[in-house]
Amino acid sequence: MKRVLIAEDNDSNYILMTYILKNRYEFERAVDGQQAVDMVMTGRFDLVLMDIKMPKMDGLEATKLIKEKNPEMPVIALTANAFESDRQMAIEAGCVEFLTKPISSQRCLAAIAQFVGE
Repeated sequence: MKRVLIAEDNDSNYILMTYILKNRYEFERAVDGQQAVDMVMTGRFDLVLMDIKMPKMDGLEATKLIKEKNPEMPVIALTANAFESDRQMAIEAGCVEFLTKPISSQRCLAAIAQFVGE
């Protein structure tokens, strides 16, 4: 089963993501950008769902560091910031997709499947 790292500091958003992913993927949680970077460097993940606004290190910086060490790792931005400029910054940081909250389960699963399969 494919493994997804959910980088999300908000408990309710994390719970929603677990509900969406629970029957199709294994997952773990990082509560800030630094923890996400550390977990990707030491664990085995097939994809990262990256919140952008997080404590210690934001998702954009975390994505840049992950992509420096692991350029093949697909990182999907998952954020409440829905402006085109936010999408552009996420893509420039290395995100392969940009999803806005609130996320639909269908949209989320389709995006993940596009990069790692089901």
